[in-house]
Amino acid sequence: MLFIFVFSLLTCSLAADKESSIPKLTDVSAAETFIDSAEVVIVGFFEAEGGHGYQEFLAAAEEVKTLPAALCKVKEVWAKYSIDSDSIAIFRKADLHQENLQLSKMKKLDTDGVVRFLTINNIRFITEYNPVSAVGLFQSKVKVHLVLMANRGSSNYKKLKGRLEALAPQYTGKLLFVLVNGKDKANARALDYFQLKSSDLPRVGLYDAKLDKSWLMPPGEISTERLQTFCDSFLRGELQNENVAGEHETRTEL
Repeated sequence: MLFIFVFSLLTCSLAADKESSIPKLTDVSAAETFIDSAEVVIVGFFEAEGGHGYQEFLAAAEEVKTLPAALCKVKEVWAKYSIDSDSIAIFRKADLHQENLQLSKMKKLDTDGVVRFLTINNIRFITEYNPVSAVGLFQSKVKVHLVLMANRGSSNYKKLKGRLEALAPQYTGKLLFVLVNGKDKANARALDYFQLKSSDLPRVGLYDAKLDKSWLMPPGEISTERLQTFCDSFLRGELQNENVAGEHETRTEL
């Protein structure tokens, strides 16, 4: 009995520690500031502590530490973000999107499920391509992806990634920037969309998920200027008149 009592106290203490480390949004101004503070943030909208999904949210926020998390029970803030029942929301800058997990509709809810929801929807200015992020990328309303294909560990990998990071915010809501590690054999299918192999990298392409068509930037230096010209030529409709890198049967992922 003593062990059970001590264990219960320890469990309650840990839960309280998790909650105390998460800021509480008390008005619209605080919410706007928090949501604007990072590329991706998560907010748990709960009317009362201990509601359905509350502990799962705290545990998931602890596990996915790269995502800033907050709690909010202020109805004025709920109205601002069209929340009408307990929900977990993820806010993204890359595609100006808010994705909600409405907890009342979840018959089965556990921490792993919340973590998966957060991971799938963790779409950033540059998103590393993998089977989980692919789901979020293809669910986004932004259907055109600027894809840097490079071999992780190569001499210019970090430099090229840095160029994309500097450029991506300029195309918020227009293009999603995606990084494909050519060394990962699981990404061979993604390279095949551009008719490339790992030995051909680094290369840059554009992929239109709606049309299921892809275009390759001509070989040469992958400079900021060339990247910007490539993106702008697509947005102006000029690139679409050129030969595509490949046309494919409609698929759900690269």
